[in-house]
Amino acid sequence: MKYGFIARHRSVWPTRTMCRVLAVSHSGFYEWMNRAPSQRSQDDARLTRLIRESFELSDRTYGSPRVWHDLRALGESCGMNRVIRLMHLAKLQARHKRRRLPGDTGSRLENHIAPNHLQRDFEASGPNQKWVADFTYIWTAEGWLYAAAVMDLYSRRIVGWSMSDTMQAKMVSDALLMALWRRGKPSSLMHHSDQGSQYTSDDFQQLLTAQGITCSMSRRGECWDNAAMESFFSSMKTERLSRKVYRTREEARSDVFDYIERFYNPVRKHSKLDFLSPVDFEQGLMG
Repeated sequence: MKYGFIARHRSVWPTRTMCRVLAVSHSGFYEWMNRAPSQRSQDDARLTRLIRESFELSDRTYGSPRVWHDLRALGESCGMNRVIRLMHLAKLQARHKRRRLPGDTGSRLENHIAPNHLQRDFEASGPNQKWVADFTYIWTAEGWLYAAAVMDLYSRRIVGWSMSDTMQAKMVSDALLMALWRRGKPSSLMHHSDQGSQYTSDDFQQLLTAQGITCSMSRRGECWDNAAMESFFSSMKTERLSRKVYRTREEARSDVFDYIERFYNPVRKHSKLDFLSPVDFEQGLMG
């Protein structure tokens, strides 16, 4: 430790003076300086490179706990205190700044804004009566990925979804088309969303009309009007997305697909369904 202090401050005070004050041999110090780096020092240098990579990929927002989890995911077995020490030495300090979400710059066609027919009634007596829809943003090292989803309120099952690099109307249309392909053409269906430019676009409104679907929209600024979808996206982010650093959009796409199709729909127990998964709840109905 004394030799390390002297090495770090040689540009500030004379080496021999520091050796005398700290009661160490200056010849011993020079011998220590010429030694090859220890295995511990080499490991610290390698870990610091990995720590810096994790820190930069998080947009400089990760503190030591999340960096430590990143290292563990890479198979490293270092302790939390070591990560704290190396981050301090490398002057890597997380900035607690909320990343600005992309805004919806598309034009909203006022003549396509529908009344709120749903009226926060999130219960349905059978499948394919009420579908709710929305989309969310997922940060990756390559930029934003947008994920749209359609939920059947009867079973809380995600019946359609789509992902895109851009915030376009085609994304929400593709999610609805997947839902229609999976569920057939429902006879009396309400589709509820917010008033975003994607849902008020000509293309999307024409799709609803062609399928005989009643359009319902939340009131402007009232997120609780679509609380079921808000809850789904919140769960997906808490249980999966916030735990990871996505280096590519494709990596994020794969994880969203896995969360919906492998976990949420067939496995995840839902409190609104007497702790059955959406798939099990629907199969109980069919049985």
